[in-house]
Amino acid sequence: MAEQPDPDDGPAGADAGDGAPQNGDAATDANTDSDGSEHSDADSETRGESGEAAENERTTDSEFDSDTDGDTDSDTHTNTDSDTDSDTNAVGDETMPEFRDREAGDAPEPAAADGGTGNPVAGDDPAVGGEPQPAVVDDELGPEGPASDEEMPLADHIEEMMRRLALVFLVAGIALAVVYPFASELINYLWSVHIPEPTANRPRLYGPLEFLLTKLKVAGLAGLLVGLPMFVYQSYRFMRPGLYPKERQYYLASVPTSLVLGIFGVLFAHFFLLPRVFGYFSAYTSEAAVIAFGLQETFNLILVMMGWMAIIFQIPLFMMLAIMMGLVTRRWLEAKRLIFWGTFLGIAFLFSPDPTGLVPIIITLTMISLFEGTLALLRWTGN
Repeated sequence: MAEQPDPDDGPAGADAGDGAPQNGDAATDANTDSDGSEHSDADSETRGESGEAAENERTTDSEFDSDTDGDTDSDTHTNTDSDTDSDTNAVGDETMPEFRDREAGDAPEPAAADGGTGNPVAGDDPAVGGEPQPAVVDDELGPEGPASDEEMPLADHIEEMMRRLALVFLVAGIALAVVYPFASELINYLWSVHIPEPTANRPRLYGPLEFLLTKLKVAGLAGLLVGLPMFVYQSYRFMRPGLYPKERQYYLASVPTSLVLGIFGVLFAHFFLLPRVFGYFSAYTSEAAVIAFGLQETFNLILVMMGWMAIIFQIPLFMMLAIMMGLVTRRWLEAKRLIFWGTFLGIAFLFSPDPTGLVPIIITLTMISLFEGTLALLRWTGN
């Protein structure tokens, strides 16, 4: 439908609204031109105002961006790095709300001792409220050693160690002196037990001091048995200031255990190892020659085997002490077992007096059995 002409416009307004050719076209064109110029002026004014508003907005944004030193847009309210937390972001001498929230959110958490997580912000002052924050300590026993642990000069440590070793040798020497008068009876007993046909094969002396030296060696075996637990005890006294109460209990319990294990080692050599060794020596030479057992060489083998077994039987004790004190773990020992086996073999061949290889092999197997037996016991107990 065609628009109804406005009465106020007159014929020219009707002609312009209907778009039909009427009389007075010139007047209509004039009116149209004037209306167009008016609309054009209004549009230009509107565009000018919009441009000024946009320019003002851009100016405000650039000023705000320069105040925030390159931070992200404030409309997104994203957190910035801790390096810009200390910057002052103010507009009209008033801090922006989002920056107040961000500064409050980035405050360092209270220390663990105050009920917090104990994770301070990097670069913050360790003192909060004028009070230093306590250090976070992972070790439940504390950041320092026991109260009795005092630093000493190295020379004092060496002097104390030498003094305690002297006590060990003194106690072993006393045991040797006590057993020495009975050394002849011990020699006859060991000879009659381990040497076949003792009447026909009496010990032969090939030097004037062989018998005296053999008596000292037999008595020295008693000194070794007494000296082992004394050595463990003196090592405990040397390390006692740096040990915690539980570690002291372990060490004190190891002193009698060391003596018991040493006696078991001597008995193992006497009743199990030495009879088989001498039986082997007699068997492989019986068809070609008769063995003339010399006193010194024979007792060198007997005493070395007994002394070795007394020391070797300390392996379980040392392993348990190392694990209880946290020096090693069972899994670490299991992972390094081949290294230990090779070490045992090298030690056995290095210090064994038997050139045939039988004694070193027996010693190596004994050491491996003690090592693996201790690991099996630890697995069984769940340690």
